[in-house]
Amino acid sequence: MAEPLPAPVPPAPAEKAPADSAIRRALRRARDGAVLDVNEAAVLLAARGEHLDALLAAASTVRDAGLVDAGRPGVVTYSRKVFIPLTRLCRDRCHYCTFATVPGRLDSLFLERDEVVEIARQGAAQGCKEALFTLGDRPEDRWPQAQEWLEERGYGSTLEYVRACAIAVLEETGLLPHLNPGVLSWEELTRLKPVAPSMGMMLETTATRLWSEKGGPHYGSPDKEPAVRLRTLTDAGRVGVPFTTGILIGIGETRAERADAIFAIRSSSRAHGHIQEVIVQNFRAKPDTAMANDPDADLDDLAATIAVTRLVLGPKMRVQAPPNLVGDEFALMLRAGIDDWGGVSPVTPDHVNPERPWPAIDELAARSQESGFTLRERLTVYPKYVLAGSPWIDTRLHAHVAALADPETGLANEDAPVEGRSWQEPDGGFESTGRTDLHASIDTTGRTEDRRGDFASVYGDWDELRSELAAQRAAAPERLPGDVHAGLDLAASDPAALLDPANQDAAMAVLTAEGPALLELVKLADDVRRQVNGDDVTYVINRNINFSNVCYVGCRFCAFAQRERDADAYRLSLPEIAARAVEAARDGATEVCIQGGIDPKLPVTFYADLVRAVREAVPGMHVHAFSPMEIVSAAAKAGVSIEEWLTELKAAGLGSIPGTAAEILDDEVRWVLTKGKLPAAQWIEVVSTAHRLGIPSSSTMMYGHVDEPRHWLGHLRTLASIQDRTGGFTEFVPLPFVHHNAPIYLAGLARPGPTERDNRAVHAFARLALHGRIDHVQCSWVKLGDSLAADILRGGADDMGGTLMEETISRMAGSENGSERSVEELAAIAASAGRPVRQRTTTYQGSPQRLLPASLPLTLA
Repeated sequence: MAEPLPAPVPPAPAEKAPADSAIRRALRRARDGAVLDVNEAAVLLAARGEHLDALLAAASTVRDAGLVDAGRPGVVTYSRKVFIPLTRLCRDRCHYCTFATVPGRLDSLFLERDEVVEIARQGAAQGCKEALFTLGDRPEDRWPQAQEWLEERGYGSTLEYVRACAIAVLEETGLLPHLNPGVLSWEELTRLKPVAPSMGMMLETTATRLWSEKGGPHYGSPDKEPAVRLRTLTDAGRVGVPFTTGILIGIGETRAERADAIFAIRSSSRAHGHIQEVIVQNFRAKPDTAMANDPDADLDDLAATIAVTRLVLGPKMRVQAPPNLVGDEFALMLRAGIDDWGGVSPVTPDHVNPERPWPAIDELAARSQESGFTLRERLTVYPKYVLAGSPWIDTRLHAHVAALADPETGLANEDAPVEGRSWQEPDGGFESTGRTDLHASIDTTGRTEDRRGDFASVYGDWDELRSELAAQRAAAPERLPGDVHAGLDLAASDPAALLDPANQDAAMAVLTAEGPALLELVKLADDVRRQVNGDDVTYVINRNINFSNVCYVGCRFCAFAQRERDADAYRLSLPEIAARAVEAARDGATEVCIQGGIDPKLPVTFYADLVRAVREAVPGMHVHAFSPMEIVSAAAKAGVSIEEWLTELKAAGLGSIPGTAAEILDDEVRWVLTKGKLPAAQWIEVVSTAHRLGIPSSSTMMYGHVDEPRHWLGHLRTLASIQDRTGGFTEFVPLPFVHHNAPIYLAGLARPGPTERDNRAVHAFARLALHGRIDHVQCSWVKLGDSLAADILRGGADDMGGTLMEETISRMAGSENGSERSVEELAAIAASAGRPVRQRTTTYQGSPQRLLPASLPLTLA
């Protein structure tokens, strides 16, 4: 039975037409190449008559310059595709949509896998190269029948089924999937990226009232909340997915709201560089919908919006208008500044707009020619990303994309055979490659360059980031003498209460203390340290092994990550890693600390295989390995939960995990600092799950970059909350930011690391605030240096970490404190603080035992 139609859509708020002089002024600035602001863009949306002609001319000029710059002057593109309507069920209730329906109106709730492949196969026979997957958002959340259908076929969710069907299309037909499954999280985007060169989701509008007010076109549609959709745009950029988005005009938005949506897309694109095209789509009324009697968006309004979009987004953006929704006004759209006609199918209808058939490709070519343009076929992923390859296109898709692409232009090779090709995870049978001696030569010859080769592009737009950072800055709190005294009194009587939000002012006062107040804070911290741990300074004999520095996440603070083709890039084989563990054991190590980049060529089996290889080479060796970022990425690629992934690693012999990748557990800071790293909530989920499974972890905080003391306090509160629930943290390790070669410092956004005051205050405050929760506070000699490390040992720290034997991450960032310390050198640091030393285990439990390597024929490569 059909659901009743929703309430009629309320009219848009009255909007006064801009003055003629305002339009002329904005047009003059547009012609002069000035950067328009959002108010000027809104004014230009009202241009009509001669003003519209002038607006279109300005937009055409910008578009033409972009095509020249791209090496294809006069070329307008399209994608030859098939449309795969995987399911028409949806949990949303958009008031203009006829694609989404109810189970009772469908013969089958989803297309079967074989039906999907057959549609793609028919497309391949007609020379199509794109398989456009369109479907409703998470139908199983609304329709129990959808969940039953999926479970009967062995799928836990619609997105699992999408992934399986995309792989089938790749393997059996060779078409390249473009996925439009709606709102996606960072983790879901990570999971889908290996099976699709591109994805998309229309932003549509940023007008929240159209979603929140009863009768609005998006009312009752959870996935149409603008903030939710903007988060997906941002997460797609963080994951590095070439992404299609756009706006839908004529659904009740004002000109100001429409301009705001265009600027929101610009902001996301500048920050991450992932928006490959922007669709400007006009509303067309459909029968049997709440908006059936609303007027269609005017085509002059569409042309003005396209032109403004072109001017705001600039010459490098690809701008599209669907050719089946513009009537005969092909020339008008080209004048407005489009350079792409989108996907056109010779096989399947437009299931979203079935009443509007695609134009024949020959007709589209002729209409383009009439306006002076040559029509060329592209792939679902645009040339810029095809030619760049990694990090935009997953390693598993390189062969599929290359088989259909012109290697010179990145456009489609129209003569390429379209045929299925194997899709599979990397098999892991690789040898050590690249600069495998970097762990040693970093201390002699150093790094080849001070930055990686794609510095200008991989981190996003630095100017956009600078604006975002400025907007986040908070005024430093006034440090009142009364607050300082109250904070010190609390630190002396009930130090853990410093984390109570009721004591915010007192906590901030002592955390930012200077002079005598800082000295008193340090003394109180050292008294608590002595009470909890005595005078012994502990250390572990360990070896760091960074198995690969190939990484495309684009963390802006990281100087370790390299592209595969960079001179300093390397990857270690499993035998090499095991051999280094054997060397470490022979030197007395009881722990190997193992982390690496998010290397796209590593198979999902690599991580457990690595743990097994080390444990077989050195029985009893404690494997302290894999940051939460590595765990989330690998679990997402494997298609299993974090709990399942960690359970497998524990069974392989994983002893504990490092609590790195935390940086600052506040997304406001971490998105500026890291770009593509996991959200704070997922870091918390990983460590909490590990603790529940009996896998302990360290905890860390990297400070002294774009953060503020308020973020340190919030971070420590988060760690305390986790510890209260799980008890799984073994230690807290403050990590001073090493700035020298850090990209965000080289770009002029970050501070040059923390001051000495900051270092002493953070260690001391952590000792006090975490009292009764985390007993051990470590100082990092590799980041602090020997002298400052000794001072910190007199101010609350009780541990010096490990001997390391090799240290590449901090050294690549420019740390000047070497890569290893002998036991004797660590003892000397402690002695200068007036303290004895004692060797410990990784978890501070039991006594360390000398380990003997197994009799394996292991040699270093």
